[in-house]
Amino acid sequence: MHPPRQGLGILTLSALGVVYGDIGTSPLYTMKEVFNPAHSLALNAANVIGAVSTILWALMVVVTLKYVVLILRAHNRGEGGIMALTALAAKAAGSTPKRHTLLLLIGVLGAALFYGDAVITPAISVLGAMEGLETITPALKPYVLPISTAVIIGLFLGQRFGTAAVGKLFGPIVVVWFAVLAITGVAQIVEHPAILAALNPLRAIEFMQARGWHLFVVMGAIVLALTGAEALYADMGHFGKKPIRLAWNTFVLPALALNYMGQGALLLSDASALENPFFRLFPTFLLIPAVVLATMASVIASQATISGAYSLTKQAVQLGLLPRMQVLHTSEKEVGQIYVPFVNWVVMVAVLLAMVGFGSSSALASAYGIAVTVTMFITTLLTFFVVRHAWGYPLPLAWAATGAFLLVDAVLVISCALKFWQGGWFPIVLGSAIFAIMATWRRGRELLIEHIQKDDPDLLPFITELAADEHVRRTPRTAVYAVANPDTVPQALLHNIKHYQVLHEQNVILTVRFQEVPWVPEEERLQVEPLVDGFWRVRVNYGFKDEPDVPRALRLCMREGLKVDEAAISYFLSREIVIPTRGPGMAHWREALFATMSRNAGSVGDFFRLPHNAVVELGTRVQI
Repeated sequence: MHPPRQGLGILTLSALGVVYGDIGTSPLYTMKEVFNPAHSLALNAANVIGAVSTILWALMVVVTLKYVVLILRAHNRGEGGIMALTALAAKAAGSTPKRHTLLLLIGVLGAALFYGDAVITPAISVLGAMEGLETITPALKPYVLPISTAVIIGLFLGQRFGTAAVGKLFGPIVVVWFAVLAITGVAQIVEHPAILAALNPLRAIEFMQARGWHLFVVMGAIVLALTGAEALYADMGHFGKKPIRLAWNTFVLPALALNYMGQGALLLSDASALENPFFRLFPTFLLIPAVVLATMASVIASQATISGAYSLTKQAVQLGLLPRMQVLHTSEKEVGQIYVPFVNWVVMVAVLLAMVGFGSSSALASAYGIAVTVTMFITTLLTFFVVRHAWGYPLPLAWAATGAFLLVDAVLVISCALKFWQGGWFPIVLGSAIFAIMATWRRGRELLIEHIQKDDPDLLPFITELAADEHVRRTPRTAVYAVANPDTVPQALLHNIKHYQVLHEQNVILTVRFQEVPWVPEEERLQVEPLVDGFWRVRVNYGFKDEPDVPRALRLCMREGLKVDEAAISYFLSREIVIPTRGPGMAHWREALFATMSRNAGSVGDFFRLPHNAVVELGTRVQI
């Protein structure tokens, strides 16, 4: 699978709307937070130029050098994102089961923290945009939170309809947004060209050296300029490396640099602009259009993050990290446009709680950085294993390629950790809870399969004896038994023999496996193995970004010699009813959690697109 075959210009425009919405709205609040009175950073020329220089060179080092130059090369069959990188690193470097599991757990932690980002990005972006109303008149301040809440509720209520219609406007709107960032920045730079000194990296070095240990406090605010950098990698599969690089180097980076320098120039001339340096770039008569444009840009940034949460959830389900959930497709043309109702409502409630609980973009800024920076650190760490083991570079060269970035990421993590009690706890608690859920589900499924293997008879001896039994009646239909373990007898088959004394003419023991790659080629989709008379074992392979479609896979079995009449198929599914018991395996509370998730997991039939009128589901009680 590769990005759509569209022109470079169209892909670049689309990438602007999806990839760069988050980092593009960072100017709304970054400079205001850098000089927040709580950081004890004096508002003078040296500090303003130094702070702007640090922001510019952080963008160069972290985004341009790390993501654009290095990490975009670490694709997994053309796909990016924390899940794809985790699978690639674990496959390349997981030479032992322990190392493989450790790398998977590290990647799962990064994925779990993404949900914290998915909660805070809509909250801080929309609040930051709406706070522009205060610059029009302070009398509007009491309305900022209610209006922001209404925008968020409307955004999440509209998710079920998809983004196919309005999605086409995202690119042009974001182009206008970045153009406005550049123009307003240039207007101030022309009046105060002294800010151009920020282009000199020595000013950033001097600024950081002068801070001493206080540097960590300031960097905790400067990191806000980097939020959204992960999207460059996460969306690589949609657009390809070239459009993402082209958009960043020719449009996004120059616009961000000009705007940050413009805000710095404004602060050099007017210290009172610190109340909201972004919106103070605009003349009074343009404030309302600026707030409207900023709100649209924030909604687009939020939409990209919400869609990312849906996509990540679907991948996690297919990798066995989360229970099955209802996934609705909102577009007949675009496979990737999905809607996950459960995730939508949970994230919406979390966003609203964050907005009401923190109350302002300044308060949310303390919570924002830590989830982003830990994910950045994990991405760099996994990239090291890819460079060393997948690409085969010598150890010194692998450290040279990633060591400096790991050091920068570590500084940013420490800087944000200092704000733990001011709000940093929020994404950590949220991410830890999701990590516990993912780890519990994966371990619970392993224990469940172990118990099934232990309690159920072996398949081959059983069906060999069964096929030779002339007293068993056969019905002229095909039975498909979907099982997790293809080497033991399905419970549904035992049920049919015991209660109905009937056997289907064709019996397919079906196992679906999701591989640690984003896509599985069609020629590798199936393994069909004839067993004894009337029995076949079929393995269907999907990647974690593939769309599982079992009826379609069964149609492909014809080329392997297995002829299936779709009108005469019965799908037998076994739904395990988990009974938690005290004993070895997992802590009792985790077993209880796993049992609850199993009980409420979505339908296997819906997940694999099975026709409802052909599905027979049987419950099986299993103790773990």
